[in-house]
Order: sequence, then C-alpha cells, then structure tokens
Amino acid sequence: MDVGYPVLTCLIFFPLAAAAGLFLIRGEAVVRGYTMAVSIFELILAVPLIWFKLDSQFQFVERVSWVPQWGLEYYLGVDGISILMVMLTLVILPLCVMCSWTYISKRVKEFHFCLLFMTAACVGVFTALDLVLFYVFWEAMLIPMYLLIAVWGGDERRYASIKFFLYTLAGSTLLLVAIVAFRIAGGTFSIPELMQQSFSFRFQFWAFLAMALAFAIKVPMFPFHTWLPAAHVQAPSAGSVILAAVLLKMGTYGFLRFCLPLTPAASQYFAPMMIAISIVSILYGGWVALGQEDIKKLVAYSSVAHMGFVTLGIFLFTLRGVEGALFQMLNHGIVTGALFMMVGCVYERSHSREIKNNMGMGKYLPAFMGFWGLFALSSFGFPGTNSFVGEILVFVATFEVNAWLGAFLVPGALLAAAYMFRVSMKMAWGEPSAAKNWKDLNSREWAYCVVPAVFVLVIGLAPGYVFKMIDPSIDKLLADFKGRSQVQRVETETPMRTAALDLFAGDASAKN
Repeated sequence: MDVGYPVLTCLIFFPLAAAAGLFLIRGEAVVRGYTMAVSIFELILAVPLIWFKLDSQFQFVERVSWVPQWGLEYYLGVDGISILMVMLTLVILPLCVMCSWTYISKRVKEFHFCLLFMTAACVGVFTALDLVLFYVFWEAMLIPMYLLIAVWGGDERRYASIKFFLYTLAGSTLLLVAIVAFRIAGGTFSIPELMQQSFSFRFQFWAFLAMALAFAIKVPMFPFHTWLPAAHVQAPSAGSVILAAVLLKMGTYGFLRFCLPLTPAASQYFAPMMIAISIVSILYGGWVALGQEDIKKLVAYSSVAHMGFVTLGIFLFTLRGVEGALFQMLNHGIVTGALFMMVGCVYERSHSREIKNNMGMGKYLPAFMGFWGLFALSSFGFPGTNSFVGEILVFVATFEVNAWLGAFLVPGALLAAAYMFRVSMKMAWGEPSAAKNWKDLNSREWAYCVVPAVFVLVIGLAPGYVFKMIDPSIDKLLADFKGRSQVQRVETETPMRTAALDLFAGDASAKN
C-alpha cells in the first residue's frame, strides 16, 4: 500500500533517531516533554495503518536487498496478525512516559532513551519478514529491557535482570539454530517464501522444538516462567508495562508467525503437549497468584495464567481458538499494562506494594479504585469487558474440541475471579492501619488510566472491527496449516544424532 512514505520504516527508525537526539537535550523536564512529543508523533506516523485492507495479504510491504551475497533482505510488512501488536506497542509508549513522569528521578535521559529504543525494536519484531532481520530486532530489545531492570529496578534488580537476560538469551540461541536450519533447507531467509515450502516431518520436528523452546521462554510458559515474577517485581512501572503488554506477546506471535506456518506437521504432533502445558500454566499461575501479598507479584503471576489461554487457543487449530488467542494477546496487553501502571501509582503514595499497606483506598482514592475495579473485572473476563471476548472464544473452542479438556478451564476462570476479588476488596474496603493523607488521581494519572479504560469498554462492547481485521489472516493461516500439516512423518523414531546431522548438513530431503 503506497501512502507517500515508508510507514513501517518510519515507525522503526524515527524513535531511534529521536533517542539519539535525547543526548543533545538538557534538563529533565525537557527530556520528558520531548519523549512525550516523540511518542505522540509516532502515533501520527502510524495513522495510515488505519487504512489497513481487511484481507489476508501482507501490506505496507517494503523490500530492499540488504546483503545480496548472503540472501539477506530488509523486508517489512504487516497482516491481520501483526498489525494489532504494532498498534498496541505504539499506544503503550506514551502511557509509559506518563506513568514514569515522577517515578523516575535518576538518569532520566538514559531511561527515556531505553523506552524509545525498545519501541523501535518491538515494532521491528512484529513487522520483519526476513528471518535474520527478525532476529536482529528480537535480540536488540534485550538490551534496553535488561537496562530498565538493572538500572532503575528495585533492591534485587541485579538478580532479576541477569535472570531475565540469561533465560531469554538461551531461547534466542535456539531460535538462531532454527533460522540457520531454514536457510539451509529452504534456500531463503524470506518468511513468506518459506511459508510456501513443505519440509519433511523429521526436519519440522527439530525445527519446531528449537523455536518452541525460544517462544515458550518468552511467553513464558510453565516451567520456563520463573524469570517473569522477578523481572516484573524489580522493574520500574514502565518496564513492567512494556514487559507485560508487548514483550510477552513476542512468544505467542512467534508461534503464530513461525511454528504453525513453517512446521505445521510438527505443530500438530506436539499440540497435545502444548495444550497440556498451557492448562498447567493457567491453573498454576492462578493458584500462585491467589496466595500473593505483593500486588505487583500477584499481577505478574496472573500473566502466566492469561498467556496460558493464548497458547491454548493457538494449539487448538480452530478459527475460534486462534481468534480468542489474538484477542487475548491484545487484551492482556491493555489490561495488565494498566494494572501495572496503577500499582506504580499507588506505590508513589504508600511506598509499598504489600496489600496490607494499601487497604481502605476506596475512602481516600475513589477514582483510583474505580479504574482499578474496571481493570480487575476485565482481568478475569467479566462480560462487557475486552477480556471476556477472548476468553469466551477460547472456552468455546476448547469445549468444541474436547469437553473434558474444557472442564480444566473452569477452575482457571474461578481462580482468576478469586485472586482479583481478594486483592480488590482489601484495597477498597479493608481497614487501613492508619489514616492516610493521600490525594486522588491527578490529571496525568487520569490520562494514563482513561486510555486503557476506553479500550476495555470499546473492544468489550463492539469487537466487530477487530474480528474483521484479523479473520482474513487467520483463515489463510489455518487453511494453509490444515493443507500442509498431513505431510508424511518419515522416520519419526530417528535417533537424535541422525536427525541432527541431517538438519545441519542441509539434508536435501528436508524440502519436498
């Protein structure tokens, strides 16, 4: 689609140029205002995305030869699966700037540099159509996220940042192995071209395992989740918002963009395992969240449960399941990001994230508790809110596939209601330990609460446009998946040594 300028390139490189410009600015107030202006202009640059054609093809495509002798291309594009994540990333940036306005008081310039750099890398991940370009952006986002935790985090920030970095770096190494294997077997780094090829089951088996482990760590799925609570609790509010709203979605986006289209037979073969792990994540995340006394840690563990619904929907391989997964990716980013901003808001007043130190706020902060109540209702899928749309789709899809399987989701939904009601009731009506002199939300806090609240209600009450946007791409994804997932599973019992040798030797039979 030609709109007069390269939209996706501008969305990636404008924040990078603006980040470099920060070092020419003096004064903390000026830095904050400058970054806020950049984030708003970034949204203006994205206006052409509103004209996204409701079909299954990649749009706003930009393709330029990068390193011809290696077959590398600067190749960008969006479809119904990726455009929601791009738009979510761009909306989150100004909210992160606002919620950090008074929260961040040291190295302000460097902090906002990390925010802008992170935004550019995230947009790159969701728009890259070349495997190596994707990997470059995938790795690039590790650096600012690590710094956000390590420099501006809590007392145990070093432990949390190193754990985050090592976990995600391990997954990235596996992803790189899969990328090299696809280049050897498929002869190209182009993702759309690889989607048109068929690979032997043996090749798909090992490629899927490498990619799935990388994406499972990023989601994170049980038992690879242990880095997430530590990272969330120690990160500053903006870091937690970006982590929950955007970074976790890179894992589930990877399943949709790579595992299902490139390794359909292996995805189907491993689906029972992925479904089982998803259900365990839902139940485990909800159960552990129920016992938390730290509000931020409670929201962090709830992410494990919510993302379990996403991976479950993906590996059901049905229209309703994948629709529900995409809705939940969007909804979780909105709602959990909002909850983390509100945790930061109350922490600035009480200097504590413990429930016992933040009780009785309904009396002192009625506007705050009103917004918290809305986001809490959405978090456990109350009808009329955005999360209800995604969760009901996954519920229906699961029961359609297997009623007994669907029965496991019922306690997961009950746990979500239990832990959100528990913390909300104590925060609203619990007996405070002492009289508080807190002031209710100021105009800046109202702004970053109203924006996600609007999305919660609009998507919850009128989700039709989102369906129209994502359905063509989902239909194409599932049609291609079902047509190619029945590839003959040759030598499924091949020893690991033989399969690995075939994989790295560029087994000619890997491509049918």
